[in-house]
Amino acid sequence: MDRAALIARLLNHYEHPRHRGPLVDADVTLTGGHPECGDVITIYLKVEPPDRITAVSFEGRGCTISQAAASILTELAAGATFAAVETMTPDEMIDLLEREVVGTRPRCATLALRILKAAISTCRMGKMS
Repeated sequence: MDRAALIARLLNHYEHPRHRGPLVDADVTLTGGHPECGDVITIYLKVEPPDRITAVSFEGRGCTISQAAASILTELAAGATFAAVETMTPDEMIDLLEREVVGTRPRCATLALRILKAAISTCRMGKMS
């Protein structure tokens, strides 16, 4: 995919996010961000014990990369096992978003993944809301 198409993909997810909005019956809700740059994401999870994500959504504000990454990640996480998300590395997330486009903003590109993994950890500890 050429650079213009990669950017268009991210803009599409930013302007038309998938799985955006609160999940009313969420088992876990977790917010995180980078206060210094203004990126904030809240992840909502509905889980099927012991380890499956049955529904996931997000809310947030911030740069195009952080918000598009949350949209793309929630598409992948819906229906996934905890292990599938927990084994995903920051580098894999950056590659998924296309390193050429987001390479200079790794913190923005991996914010949603970090929060999603923390939400799963909360589930594993039995601290669901």
